Amino acid sequence: MKLFGLFTSRKAGVFVESVDKFLDTIDMATAIFKDGVRSYLYNDEPGFAEALAAMAAKETEADALRREIENTLYSRGALIRYRGDIMRLLERMDHIITIISNDLVQFEIESPKVPQELKKEFMKLTELAVLAVETSIPGTKAYFTHPEQVAETSQKVYFYEKQAVKQSQSIKRTVFHEMNSLKLSEKFHLRYFALHIEDLSTAAVKVAEQLSVMSIKRSL
Repeated sequence: MKLFGLFTSRKAGVFVESVDKFLDTIDMATAIFKDGVRSYLYNDEPGFAEALAAMAAKETEADALRREIENTLYSRGALIRYRGDIMRLLERMDHIITIISNDLVQFEIESPKVPQELKKEFMKLTELAVLAVETSIPGTKAYFTHPEQVAETSQKVYFYEKQAVKQSQSIKRTVFHEMNSLKLSEKFHLRYFALHIEDLSTAAVKVAEQLSVMSIKRSL
């Protein structure tokens, strides 16, 4: 029996619903992350504090849903052949919310000074990285219900990841080649935050890669 056939029964509906909730939570967390970065860049302290609190709540919610999904996986013998791959997929999705939560906290702790002329550039980087994640979510859902759609969404993830890398490199090039008024320590600080936002798109690619492996296995 192919994997997607295992999720067409009424009994399997609870599992699919839990997966959807988990993915929706990550989707909402990325929106919070984007709003949080915007609030930080444009000195909206109440908005940034709200984003931090909302992110913490979403991270807790995602952890609970992941445990629920894992319990279901271990209680359904029919899924034993696919359990490892699904667990790895969940781990990669969970890593995304860890990255965005940690990044927001690091903004709060380290308070990087972003020059005015780079604020739009950092916001663009954030939006591209978030788009990579947002695109990976429909692909992950499709694996359980419409597996033929996985390849199409994965290509979009790769596209946004490449754009995020280009944007991150552009920021770093500007910082080190053009902003002579900045101290070297300040340049390193800005590079650090550009790199960590870029890492979000890399995490989305890891999800797409895992989905590709799982799709190939399913077709064998």
